[in-house]
Amino acid sequence: MSEVLTKSTARNIFYGGSLFFFAIFVGLTAQSRNYILTKGTDEAHLTESVVRGKGVWERNACFDCHTLHGEGARFAPEVGDVFKRWGGETDPAGAHQMIKDWMKSQPSGAQGRRQMPNFHLTEAQLDDLADYLAWVSRTNTQGWPPRPKAN
Repeated sequence: MSEVLTKSTARNIFYGGSLFFFAIFVGLTAQSRNYILTKGTDEAHLTESVVRGKGVWERNACFDCHTLHGEGARFAPEVGDVFKRWGGETDPAGAHQMIKDWMKSQPSGAQGRRQMPNFHLTEAQLDDLADYLAWVSRTNTQGWPPRPKAN
């Protein structure tokens, strides 16, 4: 003899299942937030200069061309690891200066290529932007964005 699913049993299964999965969602959200704050972000070095540098990044819409950890347009190079690529782990001051010099030298004048405009940033803004890019490079991205494998 088979049992028939009553309306009240179906309602209880629906509400119980909804509550169960909502609790899982809240738990995973809390765990993700905790992971990001404790292991993913370099909160100890989040200075006023870094915050101002993020403002420079946003006001000049750098993300319209560059990507930062895979987010943004793809017209120009990824800059989430530019500080590391330019030797920031071994020579932080040199990488900091390299970023500033690169920004000052734009546009490069190469004909027939997309070029980065010169935003006429002040020395203080260039310092702040370089500090922001240095801070971003210390973010634990867990390997994101993936790099293509060389053949």
